[in-house]
Amino acid sequence: MIDRPKINLSNLEYPGADHDRSWHQLVFPRNYNNPTPQSRYHLVVIGAGPAGLITAIAAAGLGAKVALIEQKGMGGDCLNVGCVPSKALLEYTRRTSSPSFDDAFTWLRSVRESIAINDSVDRYLGHGVDVFLGSGEFIDGQTVQVGKNRLKTRRTVIATGSHPILPNIPGLIESEPLTNESIFDLIDPPKRLAILGAGAVGCELAQALACLGIEINLFEMADTILPMAHKKASAEIARSLIAKNVQLHTKCQISEIRHSDTKMTVVAGPTKTTVDKILVAAGRQANTETLCLEKAGVKIQNGLIAVDNKLRTTNPRVLAAGDVCSLLKYTHNADAHARIVVQNALFAPTATTTNLIIPHCTYTNPEVSSVGKTSQELQAEKISYDVYRVELGDLDRSQTEGDKKGFVEVLTNKGGDKILGATILARDAGEQITPICIAMANSLGLKEIGKAAIPYPTRGEYVKRLADTYNRTRITPAANRLIKTWFRFTS
Repeated sequence: MIDRPKINLSNLEYPGADHDRSWHQLVFPRNYNNPTPQSRYHLVVIGAGPAGLITAIAAAGLGAKVALIEQKGMGGDCLNVGCVPSKALLEYTRRTSSPSFDDAFTWLRSVRESIAINDSVDRYLGHGVDVFLGSGEFIDGQTVQVGKNRLKTRRTVIATGSHPILPNIPGLIESEPLTNESIFDLIDPPKRLAILGAGAVGCELAQALACLGIEINLFEMADTILPMAHKKASAEIARSLIAKNVQLHTKCQISEIRHSDTKMTVVAGPTKTTVDKILVAAGRQANTETLCLEKAGVKIQNGLIAVDNKLRTTNPRVLAAGDVCSLLKYTHNADAHARIVVQNALFAPTATTTNLIIPHCTYTNPEVSSVGKTSQELQAEKISYDVYRVELGDLDRSQTEGDKKGFVEVLTNKGGDKILGATILARDAGEQITPICIAMANSLGLKEIGKAAIPYPTRGEYVKRLADTYNRTRITPAANRLIKTWFRFTS
């Protein structure tokens, strides 16, 4: 891993459009004067991404004195350079027959601006949160400094998020690679783009940018793209990318990036691919560098802030939430963490992460979502399980829409209906995984969720199909004989 370029919204200029300047003013307003600190806060939150925003506004809503510190932009990566712009881009390319680069990027920037209002400095000030723009660092376990201000606090929550990793490939830093932090600021599209990493971010951007006419080469070290996904789902996403003329390079180790004039060549074994720009999507690392954690007695373990199941660090007065302390770097995971740290920072520390059910979704077309254990994980843990599967193409709604791709696969305990994990491949898999998440969070098995009446015709009917399949397994040969005997004597 090599040092990444530092990006700070406070000194960026946006030459393109008014909505960029409006967005910037919402999330990191120019000429903003930090407030005079209160004598002591109940809670100081470092980082105004999803975890920090929810923590701050919830705590203030309960009446706590709250300070929120942000050094890059309110909303964090999710709003500014992550979920919001990427999903806006994906949706635009999905619903537009011949999308242009300019129109697509104008759309995503306008969407980002409209959502930024919800995360703006003014909104949080209006809810009683003292917002400090700048870099926060610990002076001691109960004092955080931002600029010239020292904030005294009973509890602190670290929610500083994560940043993209740049792999240590010779020639990569000289190529000035794009990451999610810079891709959405492009004014002119490259003709040819190499994407390093075929996880969720790499696959989503490969598909969207290919729809804009950019020649995409997608590189992945593993045997397949989306290596953590269900094999059949991964294979279907691969086919959808190939259909968009994305060139897939799997099982490849990039040895160097060569440069000549304005072009560069990605060298992976015997394969040499010439491109105009490189986009790195090779994982993320927690943002801890500038926090002076040692002054607060907060330790790092395996690159993450070490926390217990109550999200308390090695200093019990300091908690952490979201990407900075978790391998699951999703906005909804940060949201779940925020709700836990509000309870544990302000009141009796009774909330835990022990039973959290955190799904994952890749928003390609089709989408693939999953929750719980995979078959590989269950096999590794020597847990016996049953598989229940519904082909979405068999549902009436899918047939009326002419969209027969996709499946739902649910894993249960052997001989029972307790849901251990699930995978969905569908154009709206992110929406369709919700009933399974609710069932798992509330310990509802297939039998129980099958009692719900599901609107017809919808793809949500897969829930009934799964339950019906399970219920049929409960009719043992002995029970079947009794049923037949009953009907014979009552006919």
